[in-house]
Parts: sequence; structure tokens; C-alpha cells
Amino acid sequence: MKLPEVLTHIPYFQTNQSIAEIEITGVEMDSREVKKGDLFICLPGEHFDGHDFVDQAIKKGAAALVCERALDVSIPYVVVPDSSRAMGSIANTFYKYPTTGMQLVGITGTNGKTSISYLLEEVFQMNHHKTGLIGTIQMKINESVYPVKNTTPDSLFLQKSFHTMKEQNVDTTIMEVSSHALDKGRVHGCDFDVAVFTNLSQDHLDYHSTMDEYLHAKSLLFAQLGNTYNPQHPKFAVINEDDDAAGVMKRSTAQPVLSYGIHKEAAIMAKDLHLHEKGTTFTLSTPEGETLINSSLMGKFNVYNMLAAAGAAIASGVKLEVIKKALEASKGVRGRFEPVEENQPFGVVIDYAHTPDSLHNVLQTMREFCKGKVRVVVGCGGNRDRTKRPLMADVAMEFGDHAIFTSDNPRTESPEQILDDMTEHLSGGYDRIVDRREAIEYALGKAQPGDMVLIAGKGHETYQEINGKRYEFDDREIARELLKQLKESK
Repeated sequence: MKLPEVLTHIPYFQTNQSIAEIEITGVEMDSREVKKGDLFICLPGEHFDGHDFVDQAIKKGAAALVCERALDVSIPYVVVPDSSRAMGSIANTFYKYPTTGMQLVGITGTNGKTSISYLLEEVFQMNHHKTGLIGTIQMKINESVYPVKNTTPDSLFLQKSFHTMKEQNVDTTIMEVSSHALDKGRVHGCDFDVAVFTNLSQDHLDYHSTMDEYLHAKSLLFAQLGNTYNPQHPKFAVINEDDDAAGVMKRSTAQPVLSYGIHKEAAIMAKDLHLHEKGTTFTLSTPEGETLINSSLMGKFNVYNMLAAAGAAIASGVKLEVIKKALEASKGVRGRFEPVEENQPFGVVIDYAHTPDSLHNVLQTMREFCKGKVRVVVGCGGNRDRTKRPLMADVAMEFGDHAIFTSDNPRTESPEQILDDMTEHLSGGYDRIVDRREAIEYALGKAQPGDMVLIAGKGHETYQEINGKRYEFDDREIARELLKQLKESK
């Protein structure tokens, strides 16, 4: 593709020489990955500036550069005001607008994004769609699995991935959309058909200065659904009516809204709800009719996830009988309220809960059927929102019978300081064990028949990040190993 065509949607740029005949065979933002004929985009970042790596990109064969300032180089370059913003448009154009004609569902909110995305994948696959999925755990193209660095990757990775999906006949993609991604414009160029809002509670205030800023970032997904209506290509917003932020999300979009909820009147509701230790039973009430759902997924938070998935599926034209079949068949997501069974006389659950709200939801669910004590092992990540640390501790103390505070990816922070932030306002009645393995071992050793042990915060993660290095650490495998040792010692 000729460079002027790649720049079709970039207005008023400057160049150092003629670009009319420059042929572009690829687009890269990492100088180490540049190949002959590529367009290299210089991105300023928190730790590195792509402008400092243009020589490396040129040596590797870059045909041209996109940058934010004039450079002393021999190859053509294009100066734009914001290279990150330009990258979304360039990637979308170069990969031939891959989300146009593809059903794209975006899910945003503090909690539930991953669970809803996997529920929807099951629904769409049961409806004979070829699916793509991008989120916290991984990227999937049909049944093939690929790693991802962020919940929502950068715009170049996204558009390239969507292009690959189209080549592999994917017709429906489900994507988690983080507040960081929305704020940084990573999803610019993505043609969303359905936008889902789960809820809003405190998180990421290390990045967003206030909850209002966090809320605004989330609302951008709904604003970006567009202002026009196309009866051949309808778009929908699916919004949790029970959440306090529902009104802001509704006002942010011009598209039709499908609301869902349990308590407030909504288009999609869970009626006659029964929560029990084997799962949930409720009547799913929708504009398409009602049906009884018997799910093995436990807790009210999972009911909200199922309602959100049902809303997105209905907005996408899936029949109610297919939705029922998929919801009832789902076994949940790895690391989300995942039981660990080694024939022990007490329950052990692994969950990703890493916000006050999500921890509260999980502990409240466990309380509904736990016959003994609820014991919780929990920490807070380093180099992240410090203001939520005491809140996490408060939730563990209020809704757990026995709180054990420990490390959870301290990164470059002192684990002791993180625990100080969590506990310095508490008067006592908890245990504090810095080493996460020792904390888990202690909790399992204290558990009595009928108790429940929650190991919270890491979920699907298989590492501990300490002093900038990642070490193998899987809560599930550690718990299984320790449970076996406990059994052998008795």
C-alpha cells in the first residue's frame, strides 16, 4: 500500500520529502520488530521514546517514519501532532477496516468483564458463530490461543489481530475494554456494534485522579457507538440499571439501550432468584420472552454477568433458547470463583477479586452457603492505586471471619509498606504474612470442616512480580500442593 493511502484519514501532516511513491508493507511501533518496507511509528512513552530508536528502525529497513517532531534522517517522515492517536487511524486503514462487517462487542466496567466475555463466547459459538476474544487472560481466534500484555492491547495490535481474525473467517469478536484503553484511544477505529457496561467501583485511581475521571473514561465506549442510526446495522448499549453510573452511561450514547438488573426495573431481569451452594436458579425475563435458568455459577455477581451476556446476545440477534442452553452449560472462567478440590473437608476458592467491590461480592457469596468460618487470603498490588488498600482490608475484616494479609505482585514496592497501607488503621484481629505461599499454607492449616478459604487477587495469573521480575506462582497449583501435603501429614 502506498504511504499516502495509509495516511488517508490523517489530515494536515507535514513531510520532509515526497511520499507519493513510498510503498509500505507493514506497520510497527517497536523498532526491534521492524522489517524492510515497514512504516515505523515513533511513540513517546512513560519509560521510552520511539523517536530515540529511529536509527535502529532505519537500519532494519524502515521505509518511512511517523513522528511528532522533525528528525535528522535520510528517509521520508510524516510529522503529526499525536503519533499515538494517528496510529489507530493508520492501523485501521492499513488493515482495511477489519471490524467493519464484523460483529464487535465491547465490555467495560470495573468487575465482570472477563466472565461476561467468556459467557458470550460460549453463547455465540453455540449459535454457530466463528469467534474471536480479546481480554485480560488471553486472545483467542476460534480455538487458537495467544498471549496479550494488557487487558486491551494497543491499537496496532488490535487492528492487526482483527485482520487476522477476518482472514480466519471470524464473524463475531468479544473484547474487554479497559478505562486505560479508552483514555489512551487504543480502540479508535474499532467499529463496535454492542457496548456493555458492568459496574463502577473504586479501581485504577493511580491512573485516573478521581472517580469522576474514571467514570468519564468508561463512558467513552458508549459515546463512540456513534450518533447515527442504520437499520441494516443497528447498534446497542447494554447497561446495568442497578449501578449508580447507569444514568451517565445512558446519557453518553445516542444508541438504543437494553438495560439489565435484579433490583430496578429493566428490560432484562433475573426474577424469582434463588442462590444456593450448587449455583443459581432464576427466571430470565427479556423483551424476547422468559425462560428458567439453572446455572452452576454461584453468587449474585454471576447473575449480573449472565444478564449482561444475555443482553448483548439479544442485541446481536441470538434466540432465547440458545442463550439459555449456553448459560446453563457454562462452567465459568479460570481463576473466577474457581474451586480447588483435593477431597479436603473445607472449601477452597481462587478468585481474581482485586478491588473492594469485587472482594465484597465474592465474600458475600461465600457467606450465603458457608457453614463454618470464611477465611480470606488477600493483598494489594504494588505500583497501583494506594487509596484502595485500606478499603480492601476493611472488606476482608468485615465480611471474612479470619483475614490473612499478604503479598500480591508487589512489583517495585516494598511488600511491608503495602501491608502497612492496608493495616495501619486496623486495631488487630488479623494475621499478616508477607510470603504469599506461607500465607496460603497458614490459612489452609487453620481451616476446619465446613469452613471456606478464599485466596483472592491473582485468579488466573501464574506469576508473582517482585522487584520487576516475574516468578512462577499459581495460586491454584500452590493450593493443590499444600492441600496434598496437609492430607499426608494427618
